[in-house]
This record gives sequence, structure tokens and C-alpha cells, in this order.
Amino acid sequence: MLASYEKSLRAAFTVLFCVALGVQAYAQSGSGSLNGTVVDPSGAVVPNAKVEIHQLVSGFDRTTTTDGKGNFSFSNVPFNPYHMTVTAEGFAPSAQDVEVRSIVAASVKVSLQVTGTSTSVTVEAGSDLVENDPTGHTDVDRDLFNKVPLESQSSSLSSLVTLASPGVSADSNGLFHGLGDHASNSFSVDGQPITDQQSKVFSNQVPLDSIESLEVIPGAPPAEYGGKTSLVIVATTRSGLGSKTPHGSVNASYGSFGSSNIGFDLAYGGDKWGNFISANGLNTGRFLDPPEFVVTHDKGNEENIFDRVDYQLSAKDSIHLNLGFSRSWFQTPNSYDSQNATPWNGVTVSNNGLGPNGAPVGPADQRSKIDTFNIAPTWTRIINPTTVFTFGGFVRRDGYNYYPSNNPFADLGPPNLQQQTISQYRTLTNTGVLANVTHVVGINNIKAGVTYQQTFLRENFNLGIVDPNFNAPCLDANGVPVFVGNPTVNNPGNCAGAASTNAALYPTPFVANPGFDSLLGCYDLTRSTPSSADGCASATSSLYAFHGHTDIKELALYIQDSITIKNWSLNLGLRGDLYNGLVVAHQAEPRVGVAYNIKRTNTILRISYARTLESPFNENLVLSSTGCANAVLNPLLACSQPASAGTTPFNPGYRNDFHAGLQQALGKYAVISGDYIWKYTHNAYDFSVLGATPITFPIDWHNSKIPGYAVRVSVPDFHGFSALMVFSSVAARFFTPQIGGAGAVPSVAFSSGITPFRIDHDETFNQTTHFQYQPWKRGPWLGFNWRYDSGLVAGAAPCYGVGPANNCPQSTTLGGQPAINMTDAFGTPLTADQEFQAGFSCNGARATPTVSLPFTCLASQFGSSLISVPAPGTENDDHKPPRIAPRSLFDIAVGDDNLFKGDHYRWSLTMTAINITNKYALYNFLSTFSGTHYVTPRALTAQLGFHF
Repeated sequence: MLASYEKSLRAAFTVLFCVALGVQAYAQSGSGSLNGTVVDPSGAVVPNAKVEIHQLVSGFDRTTTTDGKGNFSFSNVPFNPYHMTVTAEGFAPSAQDVEVRSIVAASVKVSLQVTGTSTSVTVEAGSDLVENDPTGHTDVDRDLFNKVPLESQSSSLSSLVTLASPGVSADSNGLFHGLGDHASNSFSVDGQPITDQQSKVFSNQVPLDSIESLEVIPGAPPAEYGGKTSLVIVATTRSGLGSKTPHGSVNASYGSFGSSNIGFDLAYGGDKWGNFISANGLNTGRFLDPPEFVVTHDKGNEENIFDRVDYQLSAKDSIHLNLGFSRSWFQTPNSYDSQNATPWNGVTVSNNGLGPNGAPVGPADQRSKIDTFNIAPTWTRIINPTTVFTFGGFVRRDGYNYYPSNNPFADLGPPNLQQQTISQYRTLTNTGVLANVTHVVGINNIKAGVTYQQTFLRENFNLGIVDPNFNAPCLDANGVPVFVGNPTVNNPGNCAGAASTNAALYPTPFVANPGFDSLLGCYDLTRSTPSSADGCASATSSLYAFHGHTDIKELALYIQDSITIKNWSLNLGLRGDLYNGLVVAHQAEPRVGVAYNIKRTNTILRISYARTLESPFNENLVLSSTGCANAVLNPLLACSQPASAGTTPFNPGYRNDFHAGLQQALGKYAVISGDYIWKYTHNAYDFSVLGATPITFPIDWHNSKIPGYAVRVSVPDFHGFSALMVFSSVAARFFTPQIGGAGAVPSVAFSSGITPFRIDHDETFNQTTHFQYQPWKRGPWLGFNWRYDSGLVAGAAPCYGVGPANNCPQSTTLGGQPAINMTDAFGTPLTADQEFQAGFSCNGARATPTVSLPFTCLASQFGSSLISVPAPGTENDDHKPPRIAPRSLFDIAVGDDNLFKGDHYRWSLTMTAINITNKYALYNFLSTFSGTHYVTPRALTAQLGFHF
């Protein structure tokens, strides 16, 4: 049966490939063009007519005039329906609806009537607001970019997607979870696929000032999109084509945390060429979201440059080149623990205390640098008026550097956090070519294509142990690991005669630790000489060096047809993916969608289904797949099996993604668009972390079930007022066991009795409401956001619960009453600062950064101001897990785009306030992936711009 399936799949690939090449395959770029001619009643051309296209929901608005031959053209137009109006002196205005749906140019002919004739055009109210598309999506135009207050200047693109799109949960450091998955998002930038993580601790984001418009597709995408498809962000970049007069801007801003930004952009071109370039630089004292509300050790800077070149070689051939480079440098924010003290064998060593190497420990001073460059050329050829061929390539490279503290012992954190000092240099280079075609004939809009990608992964890091108790050779009388005070003692056989650091505390002799790992002793920096056991390559303790590399090859072919028949719209597609990395997988993926337009009520009903191949995350993929077979890394990664058991590679998974949706216009004043979602994934991916180090790596759970809904309400411009509201609820239910990646025991067996759990990107409800008001077009404007988040799952919070449905290892008793121990989910005691970070209290007394709560607290007296802890006995990992407390954040921006009412030269001024109530709230607490982070305190920014 398997052989038959593989044969069928190969046949499907062959057919797709032949179709793709035979009809000159096309690359979906996300934008097209609209051309036309304006004539009078006699058929004579009308020059200097004003032509405007407008998209009421996204706010896209462009204007041009006809040339001496009555022709007009709009290029770089995002795929959407538009309302077009034409006006000319002496003629009655003309209005009609047009659609741009493919790279094949849409062409219209407009016949104007002489003023005073009885001919008129009637457009039904609300018909411009709905879109007969089987795939739900959100369109965002650049005008909204500039008026939505954005939380982060260094991750403004992800901030915009989080605020403007339903189904997105906000997380720290620019990370967003699309429809219940961890960063299973992809970007398509002018047709170039980018499927690797874009939060600012992994990569430098595509700069927002290079983007013209966005289309966000929340799952079940058409066949042309693959890779990470929980959220597909289709971005169209800005172009200088047709900008015969140079125009651009220079902007500078300054605000809270010493944040300063300066940038410029310039567009210039002609009928056959164009160039757009933008550059900016940011320097701030709060680059990342820190583990304390008060910012410490969090400086960073970022520089971006983007250039797009368009050139028309002939009437049929044109080229398009995107160039980009970004660099970021930033500190790892310190907690109170890492800034002011170093825990050492249960004793707090002051900031000037000495470590085992005799040097002052001092505060942690960890830093990172990320360099990203991107080159993406594209050639487009018009085969005939209904067929267009595109061929392109791309190279994108992220180079990630992580630098530890100069004193390695400053990297030691609390026992449940960092126990190693680590440096890392990791590169991810994605190269590829694509060739695609589009052909429009009658009711059919056919697309077929092929994309080949090869990703080169290089992972290098150096690691040393800085916790003397992590692999201590000696135990005290109670079997607890101890630091014997003599760093030369590495042989458990010498423990009985070793001296204690505190004779009063340890009056009895030490005993040998039977679990001592002699090989790890080679890399234990708390001891001056390594163990005498075999395997040590040096006479002194040293850093362990890991080098991993592999190439991931991916081939994708697709064919799809968008069919429009009267009130019906159908998307029929088939995609084939071949994945060849550390394992090999292939899959045929049908994609189908149907929409029906009830024109009388301006209602769209739609359903869609997509089968997708789920490929593993690439970041530290080699480490996660091979680390458990490494004798040194095996205990550090908490692997369940010995190193001799071999590797734990990932098998790419598959997903069945169902959507049912509705779009409804409310007269001409508003439109509601919503979808209910069911996602069933086999081999569901997430991320884990080696301690609290930057070594993050993918892991693989048996399966996940993610139901939810996502709704957007848009109010188009009405006398200067517009609004949008997005809200959603998405459950992220994951099922054990872990079957892939570091720490896992590979298994095909699955016990149906294992209780599912809500992963830490599950959120019951979130919403964003954005209001915008500009009473006249050239006057001042106001933008306002209200963001509500019910809170992500906080699995590390102490709780009380006993029974098969509970998972509270902190449960105990005090005086025979239910009580809670102050530990994390693994039983490690929390520090005073960690209790303070979570807002924990016991019997009304709150923890402080230096004073802990009692280790055991009655469950009835335990509480938190920042985490919603279930009532005693009610905690359930599936239905009622601990969560971050709900929060409402309010942001406001006011500005004037033309302070002095100039025509050719304009000055603008914008004032922005983020978190205007200075809400004290968390993103997460001791997250397995990212630790603890607070939301941004109140931040004020002023920006001055000059436009020409």
C-alpha cells in the first residue's frame, strides 16, 4: 500500500512539474496592475481625466491621470476588489467596481457621458465592503501602518500583525502565536517565501517602512503557500516605478528609555523604471521585554536598509530586485537575581563576591548580535494578454551571535534557570528558485508553479558548567549535592576527606555522588582540574565545543484554479511537498474552498479545507535531533534515554485545517468577517530551551487539536472616522508523549488515557479595538488602541490539586490543610525575586525581590496579582490551567501630516503613548521557551518628519 502511495505521489509530482514548465510557471507576488482607457461618447480619448481606485476596508487609495492617449495605469496593486471613479471636466463622473486578482493585468475601458445626460451609475450600498473569496483574510494598507500606535520599534511588523489580525496571541520580544501554534507563520514578500522565525531573538524582521500593504491569511491557505501556514503574511513592498518626481521623507524620533530613531525613504522612477530605498537606525534602552518591570541591562540598536529596483526591459519583459540588510545588537535583560547577586550553594554572594576562579562575579552581561541579508531577483515575461510567466531566486541569511558574560560565573542563575555559560554562532541560509505561471481565461484563473529551496544550517556553541551542584562529586549526609570548597576535588573517591565550605552546616563527612558524570567533569568550570576518568582532553576544565550542520532540501509544486460562476467562487488546488533533511518525507495536499455571495443581503458564506505538510523549525534543528546521542549534551538536555540509544530525529507532520466563515456588510457603514477553525495536527511542533540559555530548539508532540474562532469588524471612513475590531478565541490542546527532538523517547505508540494539556500559547480570548479620526483630509488625526488579553498559560506557577486530572507537584499539607510549596513545576524552589515577578502573596504578605514567602503556604491563603491561579483542587492542565492574569492596554497617537499646509514640502509631527495607564502586567512567567517577561511600561515618543 505504501509503495502504491509513493507511486501515486511521484505521478502527481510529474504531472504538476510538466504543467508548471509546459505553461511557463508563475510566481505569486501578491500584487498586480490595473490598466485602462477613458473615452467620450464618440469613442475619442479623454486626456487628463482623474482616475481613483479605493478599497474601503483596507483603506488603499491611489490616484492618477490619463495621458494624451487617454490611458492610465496602476502598478503594484494588492490583490483585492476596488471601487474606481473617473472624473473629467465637462463630463459626468463615472463609477464602477474592478478586481485585481492575478499578475495578469486587469484592463478596463471607461466611457464618460457628457454632463447633463440622464445616464447614471448606481452602486448598491455594502457591495463594496464584501469580498467573494473562499479564503478569509485581513487586508492592511500603509495608511493604517502610520496611524496605529505600535508597541515595539524593533518588531513593528509583528506588532502590526498582532493588532490588526484576529486569531493572534501576543507574546514577548515580538513573538506572536498564529491560531494556537508556536510561530508557525510564514511571510511571502513579493513572492519570496520566508518560513523561519521572525521574532527579534531569532532574526531581524522585514522593516515596516519597506512595506506597501499586507494580506494576512489565517490558515487553510491556497495551494501556492506551504511551510508554516497557521498564519501567512503576504507583503507587497514599496516601489518607485512611475514616480517621475522624486518623493520621500526624513524622520527622526525620541522617546522613553532613551529611544531614538532616524530614517529616510526615497522613491523615484519613470514609465519603465523605478527605485525605492529606505534606511533607518534605532537605539534604545529597552530593546527586549525584560524579566522585571523596571528595565535593567537592556540596551540595543538596530539598522535596516532596503532597496527595490524595477526595470522594464521591453514591452513584455521586466525585472524586479529586492535587496536588504539588517543588523541588531542587544543585551540580554537582567533580572534582580542576575543583576545584583549570584546564588552560590545556597549562599548569596554580593556583587563584589569572588567566584571559583578568584575574580569578582559581578552582574550578568550577556549580549547578542544578528546580521541578516536578503537578495531576491525576479524576471517577469508577458506571454500574451492572458498569460504571464515569472522566474525568480532568493538568498536570505541570518547570522546569530550570542556572547556570554566576561566572567562565566556571572551567567549562573537561580537553580531552575541557567546552570551553564554558553557562547553561540549560528547561521541559517535559505536559498531557492521559483518558476510560476498564471493564465486567466473566462471564469478560470489558473496558477501553477514549482519552488525549490535549500537551507544550510550551521550550529556552533561552546559550553561550560558554572553551577557547582549540577554535577557535584560529593553529597552531604542527606544526599544533597554540595560544593566541597576545594575545586581540585573531582573524584567522588576523595569526598570523605574533603573540607566543607561551612563546617557548622556540614558537620558530617561528605559521601560520593553515585550519579556523578565523569565526562561532564571535564567541562565543569567550578573545579580547577577535571576528573581523572577517561574522556577529558585537557588537564584543566575547559569549554565543550559543539559543531552541527546539515542541508534541508525542499521541493514544492502546485496547481490551482480560482473559478467564478455567477454568485459562486471556488478555489481548487493540489500541492505536493518533498522534504529532504535529517529525514525524508513527502505529501500530496489537496486545497479546496467554496464561497457564495447572497447579493440581496450582501452576505458571503464560505468554507475551506487545506491539507498541509508540517516541517520542523530550523533553528538549532541539528542540536535537537542529535544532541541526545551526544554523551556530553545528553544530561544537559534532560534526555529520557541514554546516549547509546541514538538520535531523536523529527518526522515532518501533517495537518487537516478546516474553516467555515461568514462575511456580512451592515449597510455601507461596517462589515463583519469571521471564521470558525478546526486544526488537527499529527506531529505538533513547539520549542524548548537548554536551561535559560539562548540555546532554543524544536521539539515534537504526538498531536494537537486546535479549535477556535477569529472575527474582524471594520468600519470604513465615515466623515473622517474609521474603526476596526478583531477578536478571537483559540484553544491549543497538545497531546503527549513527546516524540521528537531533545529529551524525547521516540515512540509510535500513544495511550489514549494520557490527559492533553494547554500549551503556553493557548489564550481563551483576546481583542484589539482601534479607532481613528481625521475630520478633514489635510488636518490632524487621532489613533487609539485598546488591547485586551485574557492571558497565556503559565505552567510554572504553583498550584494545588490532587487526582488524575490535576498536575500540581507543589501540592502538600500544612497542619492537615491543603497547602502549596513555593517551587516550579519541576520541584525547584523559587527565589524571592521570582515570587516577586509573579506577584505571589501568602496570607496578604507579598514577596519582594529579596524577601521570600514562607516555603509552604496554605492554599486558601495563596494568591497572585499577576497570575490567575485556579482555586484549590480545581486546576486541570486541559480545562483550567494557571494563566497570566487578564490585562487591558491602551495606546494613543496624535499627529498632523502637514503642519504648515505645504503643497510640495510638508512637515509632520506625531506623538505616541504606549500603555498610557502604565499597566503592570506579564506576558509570561518562567515559560519553558522564553522565561519571564513584562509588558512595556508607559512609553512616550515624539516623531518629526519632513516629506517631499
